[in-house]
Amino acid sequence: MRSFWFVLILCFSTYPASAQSGPQFKLMPMPSSVQPGTGALPIAGSFSVDIEGYREPRIDRAVQRFVRDLSQETGIPIRNDITNPANAMLVVRADRASKPIQDVSEDESYVLDVSASGAKLTAPNPLGILHGLQTFLQLVEITPTGFVAPAVHIEDSPRFPWRGMTVDVSRHFISLDVLKRNIDGMAAAKMNVLHLHLSDDQGFRVESKEFPKLQQMGSDGHYYTQVEIRDLIGYASDRGIRVVPEFDMPGHSTSWFVGYPELASGPGPYQIERRWGIFDPAMDPSRETTYKFLDKFIGEMAELFPDSYFHIGGDEVNGKQWEANKKIQDFMRANKLKTDQDLQQYFTLRVEKIVGKHHKLMAGWDEILAPNMPKTIVIQSWRGQESLAAAAKQGYSGILSSDYYLDAMAPAQQYYSVDPMANADATLTPDEQKHILGGEACMWSEFITDENIDSRIWPRAAAVAERLWSARQLQDVSSMYLRLSAMSRHLELLGLRHRSNVEVMLARMAGTDNIIALRTLADVAEPVSLQIREEEAEKAGSIQTNDTPLNRMVDAIAPESEVARRFSQMVNQFVASNFQDDQAKSEIRALLVAWRDNDGQLQPLIQNSYLLKELSPVSQNLTLLGGAGLQALDYIDKGERAPDSWRNEQIAIFQQAQKPAADLILAVAPAVQKLVEASASTSAKK
Repeated sequence: MRSFWFVLILCFSTYPASAQSGPQFKLMPMPSSVQPGTGALPIAGSFSVDIEGYREPRIDRAVQRFVRDLSQETGIPIRNDITNPANAMLVVRADRASKPIQDVSEDESYVLDVSASGAKLTAPNPLGILHGLQTFLQLVEITPTGFVAPAVHIEDSPRFPWRGMTVDVSRHFISLDVLKRNIDGMAAAKMNVLHLHLSDDQGFRVESKEFPKLQQMGSDGHYYTQVEIRDLIGYASDRGIRVVPEFDMPGHSTSWFVGYPELASGPGPYQIERRWGIFDPAMDPSRETTYKFLDKFIGEMAELFPDSYFHIGGDEVNGKQWEANKKIQDFMRANKLKTDQDLQQYFTLRVEKIVGKHHKLMAGWDEILAPNMPKTIVIQSWRGQESLAAAAKQGYSGILSSDYYLDAMAPAQQYYSVDPMANADATLTPDEQKHILGGEACMWSEFITDENIDSRIWPRAAAVAERLWSARQLQDVSSMYLRLSAMSRHLELLGLRHRSNVEVMLARMAGTDNIIALRTLADVAEPVSLQIREEEAEKAGSIQTNDTPLNRMVDAIAPESEVARRFSQMVNQFVASNFQDDQAKSEIRALLVAWRDNDGQLQPLIQNSYLLKELSPVSQNLTLLGGAGLQALDYIDKGERAPDSWRNEQIAIFQQAQKPAADLILAVAPAVQKLVEASASTSAKK
């Protein structure tokens, strides 16, 4: 079989020309203002950086990292030995310090000037310097004469001040080193908030010295010590990223009750939850001892986490334990609390006072919004832009996470289309619009481990990052994907493993490094969403838990198939040309041949690996799709209209191929179907 990789490289390096022209600068997020200059600044081993103006250790370390990353980007050893500052190729200048504890209102702007003779980066404070250095790295490109940074004048500042990433480390624990490399990715994408979901039913992940049984009994031994948390916060702060802790309460709190059952509304005993979902256990809002415990605990965590905001979760309380507890029902009657929602509002108001006592501002999911809540709280909306706008109308600040859930496995284009201000411009005054602070992409970890978390976050999170940083009118999806591809390569050079770990996982599944046929299948498949995966498991009588191995193809492959997206572009172009684009036809045919013949190459691997056996029907469906597409091309070549009977036979194949199998879908099926439909239309006849 002709090497699929050769075919893929050939197709994607030559087609389509219109999609490759793209923007002059492959920057992501795209800056506010970019003005091209003349010439380019050479990048060589003599490249050096000088620091002027305000100086602090964080700027020094940022420059050191920049030089290291520039060496990594180019493969050129750069020592940054400055004997004469006047000869520095890049001059960095900040006017003043940023706030001791990074704040949501900080100025993050910068100006970057690059010419053929040198570059200058200026910013009001170190945060802008951090962002500008990342932009410079993205400018670097290879040319026939060497690596250069093209001449340009950039003036840049973010659209929203809160550009975050929620990472759930409770359902599956994520190690410190993996969090750090993802912080590096966030810094590259100019995101500035790491929101750590630190407790849930499946685990409590931070050391508490006041209440040690929280981590001793509620974590399976997987938690961060306070020394590690301080190290992580320092690492993030060095890169301009705030760390906001979330301890979910009063629901999603089973892991608390394993060591401290007296907090719960039901008698217990309790154990760490292994499954996913919404469970009955909830804190008892009627007992003063609950608030005394939380006062001491929040005080300890407020000292550990310096950020101004403390996230209490507050979502998805089903109220069943409250309704079954006579003392709680008596308490509700005595306090004229008619519903479970009223009781939760009582709890939230009490907790807000505790959070405020320890000099923090409370954040939480939609459910924390209640009458009489202070205007200082931040609402994180998982319900959508409308609830965000409703909160803003009442004077509450908010951030959007609805439709930014990365575990939904949606394509980058879908996340890119979601805007925190959607539908708000027409209903909110300018002052009310200021309450919409930005948004957070969310990485929930039901099916996430250290091994695959990078591929679930990147590069799609960069599309969210651009939506939160760049101008709203920036909507060109083709441009976005071109720049996202460049960003993906850049992230891998920085140490992210969203691409390289896929290779490692596939080789393990196959038991060999010769995975060309397996990779061919992997590149045209996409994992189903978390919801569909759970539904399929339920149909099969399988219970998904945090002990379930995540070592299948669905766990390894990228959420979005680049091959399928580009193949769809080629088919669209070919059909739009009335089948006259011979280059497109040749490249489409080459891919279809590779897919048709791949099953024969893959079957020996499938027969020798229990992890691959479930892929057999998926592989066979790919063969059928390849054959159907080739037959469609044959009809088109002959100038014949494909028979309706044949078309109907292929429709059955498409319906089968697009059903989830092994928790995968064949992402190329719709484009092959379009080709078949086109061959059966009257326009297919020449």
